[in-house]
Amino acid sequence: MSRIARLGAFIVVTLSVLAAGVFLIGSKAYLFRSTFQVKAQFDNVAGLSTGADVQVGGVHSGTVRSIALPHSPGGKVVVSIDLDKSTHEIIKQDSVASIETEGLLGNQYLAISFGSAGQGDVRDGDTIQSQPPLQMSDMMMKASGILTSTQQTMMNAAQATGHLNSVSAKIDAGQGSVGALINDKALYSDLRQSTNSLGATMLQAQAGATDFRENMEALKHNFLLSGYFKKRGYEDTASLLENEIEQMPEGAAEKTFTYSVKQLFDKDDTAKLRNSKTLDEGGEYLARNPFGCAVIVVSSHATGDTRKELELTQARAMVVREYLVQHFGFDDTKLKTIGLGKQIAADPQAGQEAVQLLIYPAGTEIPASKAPSIGVVSKAGTATAK
Repeated sequence: MSRIARLGAFIVVTLSVLAAGVFLIGSKAYLFRSTFQVKAQFDNVAGLSTGADVQVGGVHSGTVRSIALPHSPGGKVVVSIDLDKSTHEIIKQDSVASIETEGLLGNQYLAISFGSAGQGDVRDGDTIQSQPPLQMSDMMMKASGILTSTQQTMMNAAQATGHLNSVSAKIDAGQGSVGALINDKALYSDLRQSTNSLGATMLQAQAGATDFRENMEALKHNFLLSGYFKKRGYEDTASLLENEIEQMPEGAAEKTFTYSVKQLFDKDDTAKLRNSKTLDEGGEYLARNPFGCAVIVVSSHATGDTRKELELTQARAMVVREYLVQHFGFDDTKLKTIGLGKQIAADPQAGQEAVQLLIYPAGTEIPASKAPSIGVVSKAGTATAK
């Protein structure tokens, strides 16, 4: 082959390689394909460079065209992206651009997520959403913090184990109260006998308390003391709070019956009923009409001992309730009591002692009880309306 032929062949091969290189680079940079451009804004691009790969759904679909710094310190870095025209159908207004890394220490590339079917198409030059990149320095700091915390936890566990071993050794050696108790059989036997003696003492105390209650019940019916309970009008102070509520029900009462204390009771210092028939009108109303809640409210005059007046109003409310429950048929779980003592809230206009029966409409919520449920009261302890 002549020299001219060899030169021509060399030129042809060189031009072919150059053309292939230009075609490959241009194809990768989408110079010879139809594209459209979108933008994304980041606070930090984490080393992303111009010409970096852009992937849509993990497929190479574009390149980073340019990266522009902000014009002010508070601005964001603007990344311009050239995308293949074929991605226009899957990239929507809610697509998100994120900066990812190939492997652990690879190059950065830009990933764009698919959009939702109901969202609008992006137009050439639109700005899509973005999320900040995860930087390796942040991951290293977090990993370092986790390692430090783990080391501290292991040190604490080792220290606790050492303390536990020390305590176990002392117990095995018979040191301290626990060690002596475990290793000294005589001390264990003495402690067991003391425990049994204490249990026997507690049983005796319980038996004594039971005997005391029984004796008190017997005294109530003793002819020498029965007059005292008969005059007072009730026997057991423990039952005064059995049906008492903490506060008045919400809302207004639909029916109110008001009675004079002097009209109902024998004396100023007793809960013994005198004209019980006066309560019949209220009892008949409860028996004939549906209601949500009814409250017997009793107030006292402004003189006398505060504690005694409170107990007296509670007793009078209880006695009135007992009369209504015994003589009229209705749901007695809805009938509650409140003893106001010297608060005089039942008759604010006159400021005198008074008894009121307040009846609330159906559906009214019953307030919480003032004391825990006492259970079934024995016949001897039940207040009686006399």
